[in-house]
Order: sequence, then structure tokens, then C-alpha cells
Amino acid sequence: MTFQTWLAFSIAAGIVLVIPGPTIIAVISHSLAQGRRAVIPLVIGVTLGDFTAMSLSLLGLGAVLAASASLFAALKLFGALYLIYLGIRLWRSQPHAAAPNLTAEAVSGKSLLTSLFFITTLNPKSIAFFIAFLPQFVNPSAKPLPQFLILGGTFLFLAALNATLYSLFAGQLREKMQSTHARRWLNRCAGTALIGAGFLTAAMRRSS
Repeated sequence: MTFQTWLAFSIAAGIVLVIPGPTIIAVISHSLAQGRRAVIPLVIGVTLGDFTAMSLSLLGLGAVLAASASLFAALKLFGALYLIYLGIRLWRSQPHAAAPNLTAEAVSGKSLLTSLFFITTLNPKSIAFFIAFLPQFVNPSAKPLPQFLILGGTFLFLAALNATLYSLFAGQLREKMQSTHARRWLNRCAGTALIGAGFLTAAMRRSS
């Protein structure tokens, strides 16, 4: 793999990642609700979810999803319902003006990681995307595994960086709004965004 190929892949991946989809909407929503302490679990969840989706793609699930309309629809519906469920829970949550205790933070961190992992992994277009996107930058005359490792590692790094920046920005915005009323408003806006992302996920179609 040449440096030019890697650079082209990095630029293309960066453009794809910076456009907000269900995962980034979830990152922003949870960061608005939880603050900057949510950055690490959210980023870990996104990275693990992308790694799982990428692995499933390379194992052939991406091709199966592209060929099976019923499987694509089932996975899409499950992911959409999960987003809507998270949105409703966030919309109904009661914010606190003071920071929660350490036990609550630890439980919340695990919950945030798990939520973003499933949101990222259960997006059927993510799985189909990897199997269509990565091979375009692989030299067929060279060993594929080292190339996939480099490209996959680059994508995961960029995905983690992108999620970190979005989360930090949203968390900083939350910290400027200290009143309980303002945080309740943020929670409801964030919950509404998650519910909207769920409906958009349910409405999306397979790539032809």
C-alpha cells in the first residue's frame, strides 16, 4: 500500500465520519445530558462498535445484509427501536444541578459505553459500508491482511477522534448551562434527537 492510497483513504473516511449519523447523534445527545465525563465511555463504545461492525463485514455479514432484504430490515428495525427507547428514557430523565455521586457515574459510564456499542454495531449500513468501502483501497496484488489492518486501524482512530471532538463540544455546552431547568431542556432536546435518529434509521433503505 502506498502512502498516497492511505492518505486518500484517510481523507475519504474523515469526510464520511464527520457527517452526523445515528452514532454521532447519540454521542452528542448523551454528552449534552451527562457532560464531559461521558467522553471516555462514549468513545470506547463507538470504537468497539465500529471494530465489531468492521469485523462482521470482513467475515461476510456485510454481503449477507446486502443480499437479504429481510435480514437488513430486521436489524435496522431493532437498531431503530433501541435508539427510540434511549431517546424516551433520556427525555424523561430528571437532571441534577449538582454532579452525581461516584457510584452513579460508574454505572452511567458502563451504560453509556454499552449504548453506543449497540447503536454503532446494530446500524446495518455500517456493516454494509465497510465491505463496500475498505476493499476499494486494497491492492489485490499484495497481501490483503496487512492492508486491512492498516486501513481498519486508521478508520478506528479517526472514528474515536471524531467522537471525542463531538462529545467534548457537547459536554462543554452542557457545562455552560448550570440550572436544572436548562439541563432538563437539554435532556429533552437530546432525547428528541435520539428518537428522530431512530425514525430516520427505520426509514433508511438498502444501498442498491
